[in-house]
Amino acid sequence: MSVTTTENARRTALPTLSTGRKVKNGVATGLIWAAFVVAMIPLVWVLLTTISRGLPALLDLDWWTTSQRNIGAFDEGGGMLHALIGTLEQAAIAALVAVPIGIAVGILLGEYPGSKLLKPVSFMTDVLTGIPSIVSALFIYAFFITFLGFNRSGIMVSLSLVILMLPVVIRGTEEMLRIVPNELREASYALGVPRWKTVLRIVIPTAFAGIVTAVMLGLARIMGETAPLLILVGYSPSININPFAGEQAALPLMINVERQNPLPAGQERAWGAALTLILLVMLLNVGARYLSRFSGIKK
Repeated sequence: MSVTTTENARRTALPTLSTGRKVKNGVATGLIWAAFVVAMIPLVWVLLTTISRGLPALLDLDWWTTSQRNIGAFDEGGGMLHALIGTLEQAAIAALVAVPIGIAVGILLGEYPGSKLLKPVSFMTDVLTGIPSIVSALFIYAFFITFLGFNRSGIMVSLSLVILMLPVVIRGTEEMLRIVPNELREASYALGVPRWKTVLRIVIPTAFAGIVTAVMLGLARIMGETAPLLILVGYSPSININPFAGEQAALPLMINVERQNPLPAGQERAWGAALTLILLVMLLNVGARYLSRFSGIKK
């Protein structure tokens, strides 16, 4: 029997869709595309508006190299270097605390199913996932500032961001560990390697790219938060690299301050800061997508 005859026989044996099913399939496909278009309209509109109004600020070299120090409300010019430094510094401190804890908890949830801590830790992770940013900021304010007597500063913002970043890292790590084939674990156990060393030497290196992706998504999640900044630190137009003392700017806080300035210069700075923040978060998301390509198990 020829290849063509075999192919025709196979096609004949396959069931064909009835007219009613074809109609339902077409309607469902049309509704999905319509929903996609409706969802994209506001997204594209916001993106195009931000680009058109914020791009002039980004094309100025001073925007990337200077701060708003000695720039009055009625003056033009100045840059966002002070806000960019504050955003990166606060996010980096939050990551230094959240990443080790998040990975450790993710390992507990993914590799030790018989642990007595599994249910309470999983429950608390779910609770943290649904906590609004303003609630985490109020908790830090009540405990560290009101009760312990610390001052408002950038480090307080970082502590609040830790609470928001933790569930992203925990769940991401847990899911990445789950996709590691059990055959690798079983082969390691068969050689007499203990579980902790198997996790450290086999499982984590295999899922490393996926864990890094979860960390980057967590960073992208916290960089745009505004509530912790409004509650836990004041805005400074100057560069402040000390997160433990004084007011410290950040891109969301700069947007909030400059949007209240009705003059064209203030509005341009607000849109420029918004576009800068979008580009920063986009770079993190693109980096996470790029790293996710290497999170699969290569045979």
